[in-house]
Amino acid sequence: MTQASPAKPDGHGHLRDIIYGALDGSVTTFAIVAGVAGAGLDPFVILALGFANLFADGFSMAAGNYSGTKAELDDLNRLRRLEAERIARDPSGVRAELHDILAAKGLSDDTLEAATGQIARVPRHSLAMILDGTHGLAAADPHPLKAAFATFGAFLAAGLVPLLPFILDVPEAFPVAAVLTLATFFAIGAYKSRWSLASWWRSGVETTLIGGLAATIAYAVGMIFTL
Repeated sequence: MTQASPAKPDGHGHLRDIIYGALDGSVTTFAIVAGVAGAGLDPFVILALGFANLFADGFSMAAGNYSGTKAELDDLNRLRRLEAERIARDPSGVRAELHDILAAKGLSDDTLEAATGQIARVPRHSLAMILDGTHGLAAADPHPLKAAFATFGAFLAAGLVPLLPFILDVPEAFPVAAVLTLATFFAIGAYKSRWSLASWWRSGVETTLIGGLAATIAYAVGMIFTL
């Protein structure tokens, strides 16, 4: 019976893309709101600049993330091809490298020799071990388009929050926007804690402080233009 080959990993998760997009979306949009409000300009200007930032900066971030992830994928494929050629050309050298990698992971004596022999017999296993042990690369492929969509979607969702009080024309729209933005910072941090050792409230407070500092700087810069 032929042994089934292990399924190829489905790819990287998108936690980093979502957190990155959401935090940047809320910070940069609130920076627009705070700067314009600090300068005492009309709410229509806040909406115009806010929506321009949402789509222009959101698309720019998504495009940048796509390009960066695509470059990461291209480099991974390049190294795969180079190492696959080396495995076919120099099996003894590859076996020695596998031996060193496994020894560094704590294997020794007969176990080390047996594991080296088992992995060296299957080229795809040798390739995966070398990519991980020598180049520090995971077997999963990054997905540039999915990363871009995750960043753009998170940017739009979080970036829309500071604009909601102005869209709905609520009284005292700017203080409400500030509170909603701080709540968004906290929610982003709490969400991030699901993949962290930190508690949800500690992660939420940390993210709120980081985002709040950026928002305070933006408001202070806007106030300068009213002097």
